[in-house]
Amino acid sequence: MEFTRLFDCLQYHLDKNPLPDMFAGKEGGTWRKFSTNEVKDIVDKLGAGLLSMGISCGDMSMEGRDKIAILSKNRPEWLMLDLAVQQIGAVLTPVYPTINVNELEFVLNDANVKMVFVNDEDGYNKVMSIKDRIPSVRAIFSFEHVTNARHWKEVVSAASPDTIAKIPAIANRIGYEDLATIIYTSGTTGTPKGVMLSHKNILSNVTSSIPCFPPGENLRALSFLPLNHIFERMVSYLYLFKGTSIYYAESLDTIGENLKEVQPHLFTTVPRLLEKVYERIMIKGSELSGLKKKLFYWAHDLAEKFEINQPQSTGYRLQLALANKLIFSKWREGLGNRVMCIVTGGAACQVRLIRIFTAAKIPVMEGYGLTETSPVISVNRFEVTDRKFGSVGPLIENVEVKIAEDGEILCKGPNVMMGYYKRPDLTADAVTDGWYHTGDIGVLDGRFLKITDRKKELFKTSGGKYVAPLPIENKLKESMFVEQVMVVGSERKFVGALIVPSFPNLKDWCRQNNIAYTTNDQIILNPAVIAMYKELVESFNKFFNHVEQIKKFELLPWEWSIDTGELTPKMSLKRKVVMEKYRDAVERIYAGS
Repeated sequence: MEFTRLFDCLQYHLDKNPLPDMFAGKEGGTWRKFSTNEVKDIVDKLGAGLLSMGISCGDMSMEGRDKIAILSKNRPEWLMLDLAVQQIGAVLTPVYPTINVNELEFVLNDANVKMVFVNDEDGYNKVMSIKDRIPSVRAIFSFEHVTNARHWKEVVSAASPDTIAKIPAIANRIGYEDLATIIYTSGTTGTPKGVMLSHKNILSNVTSSIPCFPPGENLRALSFLPLNHIFERMVSYLYLFKGTSIYYAESLDTIGENLKEVQPHLFTTVPRLLEKVYERIMIKGSELSGLKKKLFYWAHDLAEKFEINQPQSTGYRLQLALANKLIFSKWREGLGNRVMCIVTGGAACQVRLIRIFTAAKIPVMEGYGLTETSPVISVNRFEVTDRKFGSVGPLIENVEVKIAEDGEILCKGPNVMMGYYKRPDLTADAVTDGWYHTGDIGVLDGRFLKITDRKKELFKTSGGKYVAPLPIENKLKESMFVEQVMVVGSERKFVGALIVPSFPNLKDWCRQNNIAYTTNDQIILNPAVIAMYKELVESFNKFFNHVEQIKKFELLPWEWSIDTGELTPKMSLKRKVVMEKYRDAVERIYAGS
């Protein structure tokens, strides 16, 4: 498959297999489907409308090309705008809808954005609150009808046959090596950095990733991970070049319902959401009684012993087949009953979860990459022989990896970014002789890449010993009583931990043990609860050497989230924020030490 631009997917679709539902989104409670022909028509009119409103590719230089920002949830119009902007040589700059106004102001000014497309009133008000400080913004359009806001269909209506006729000539000026998008990474510290990705960067990743996915045409995917992140956006183009229909979930809260309605064959997720699915399943299991409850836990215990690419006894295989029929079939029903695989990335996924879901005939393909690598570097394949528990899979085609002396993963290939927008200094720091420094520590285990930690997250105790927090945190999260955890101990005498309990499971345990409570704050101060967590932490300490073992911990009353500021939009932990917010709890851990 040879393509030179991302928007070539439209013509490819029309020539090969036009779909009745290239995109679908919920409108007024029903699924509104857009055929390939309809998408092509809207994309062309949208592009022509933008041209008639003065948006252009200028002299095709990085600065000369107009920038358009989008702050929206996933919906069919998101990718239609992306394709329209690309075809006329402008540059789409996507932004997380949850971005804070200070970062938004920085991004819109840094990219010199001319137009902004928002999802709804919230997004509109957010942009309007800072509009006076962004001189480059000429217009703001909304996908939903918002009082006083211009509607995106106004752009479509501005198209004329003459302007539509100009698009092919402009599109022909855009080449494989040209800039396709600027994605600002929110990161956990500092001002956002604009990652410049070319058509080559993203397309090479698409073509190298297609063989890793399930075979077959006319498949359906559910999309809910934010499209402004490169993971979901690259996979969306993979779907388009593969002829897979994309259905957009209404929101993160409706995923369960949408899975049953859409019955997708695949979807992408982040480990945090997968953990939530697992927790809901386990809570339902704990509410069963009698034989049903026994069968549930028997099946679950069997799944925990599952291995791939290793022989397992006939007895085990027969029992697992029975467990799949009696118990795991219900799990698959909850996901729509057609899921061939789930692809996860963005953060480390617990091996135990991947093992259990895979045993339940819901293969979880964990991959690895960064915005700067467009994003995939490696991924566990749909083919079982190319999957290994505890790894992020073999490297994809055309991507090289080497491990630096300090253990850092370096990556080279057509997927490595063009650089950071307006920041040659940061680009020079990140890329040496074509090798991108990922900031992750890892090892190559034969063909399989394993991530052991973030380079920046390694810390040294006051005794001079290095500790990698990630493996300790992932191990602790295997407990049904641990929702979130952050290991601490930099420049301290020993390793400690901040633990957010899984409150539904903890409350259930309290009921069973006749422990009275009224609030979360009250539960975490109960001596019996603290003793239970002490025992739990001790049971996990045996998996780590002495210096890595958690000596003391503090229980916290509320879950960390994007809204409260402890998680990035892709649900990675902002360690500095947690340290700052819970400084008192950290000090209690080390009081008197």
